[in-house]
Amino acid sequence: MEVLGATPTRNLALELARVTEAAAMMAGRFMGRGDKEGADQAAVNAMRLILGTVDMSGVIVIGEGEKDQAPMLYNGEKVGNGSKPDVDVAVDPIDGTRPLAFGRSNSLATVALAPRGTMFDPGPFVYMDKIAVGPEGKGRINIEKSITENLQAIAKAKGRAVEDLTTIILDRPRHAEMIAEIRKAGARIRQIPDGDVAAALMTAWPDAGVDVLLGIGGTPEGVIAACALRAMGGEIQGKLYARDEAELNRGREAGYDFDKVLTMNDLVSSEDVFFAATGITDGELLKGVRYLGDRITTDTLVVRGLTGTIREIIATHTTDKLDNLSSVRY
Repeated sequence: MEVLGATPTRNLALELARVTEAAAMMAGRFMGRGDKEGADQAAVNAMRLILGTVDMSGVIVIGEGEKDQAPMLYNGEKVGNGSKPDVDVAVDPIDGTRPLAFGRSNSLATVALAPRGTMFDPGPFVYMDKIAVGPEGKGRINIEKSITENLQAIAKAKGRAVEDLTTIILDRPRHAEMIAEIRKAGARIRQIPDGDVAAALMTAWPDAGVDVLLGIGGTPEGVIAACALRAMGGEIQGKLYARDEAELNRGREAGYDFDKVLTMNDLVSSEDVFFAATGITDGELLKGVRYLGDRITTDTLVVRGLTGTIREIIATHTTDKLDNLSSVRY
C-alpha cells in the first residue's frame, strides 16, 4: 500500500460503507426474531458479496465464528477483487448479535482494513482484558494500573470528578470485582449485554455520554475497535485473557504472552487504517436500519486513519433497484 506523500492513498473507507450497509440491511430484517444464527448468516452473505467487489487483495485476519460457532467469514479467507492494495481485513458482521435478536440497542455491522501484516492475529485466543478511551483520555490510561487509578487519571484529563465519569462494561459474572471497584471509586456504570466494538467507539463519540470502556471482551472486537480509535483519536489497551489454565498453557506453547500489554501499535501498527460501521438497531452511535416499503435508510460511520476524517453517511436505498442488481434480496 502507498504511504504518505504528495498523493493521498485511495479512501477505501468509502468502499467499506457499501459493505456494512449491505450487511446491516440484510441482518436488520431479523431484529427481535430471536434467530441469532439466521441474522449472522444474512450479514455474512451480504458482507462477503460486497467485499468481493472492492478493489483490493484482502485476507481476513480477524473473523467471527470460532468463538460462538456462528456462520463466519473465516480467518485466512481471501476477499476483494484481487487488485492492489494488499490488506488485512477485520470483520464483525454483527457486533451485538444477541441485542439484534432480541430487539435491543447498539447492534452494528463493522469492517476494518489495514496494510498487509499490520493487524494483530490473536489466533484461537478470543478474549482480552481491555481499557478504551476517547481523545481526552489518550495517553493517560495504563491497563496495568488499578481501575481506580485509571478513573482518576481520566477524570483529571477531562477536568471532572470521578463521580462525573460514565464507564461501560459487559454484564458478565467475571466482572463482579471490577464493578465493585468502579462503584467504590464513585463512577457511574452502564452494563451492556453485548457489543463491545460499539462500546469502545462510544468513548470517542461525544454525544454517546461514555468516558471509558473496561473489562474482558472479545479480542477480535479489540482489534476492530483499535482500527477505528486510531482515526477517532482515542486509545485502547489490552492483555490476552485465558479462560482456564489449559488455555493459558496452550497459548504460551504457541508463543503468546498473556502478560504483555497490547498497545494500539500492537493491535494495528499502521496509521493507514479504514473502518466502517452501520447501525442495525438504534443506538447512541448510529440509528438502526429503517424499512420503508420501496426504500431502506441506513446510518453509517466511516473513518480514515491517515487523515483522521470521520464521516457519518445517511443513505437511502431503493429496494427494487437493489434487487435488480444484487444476488441477495434486501
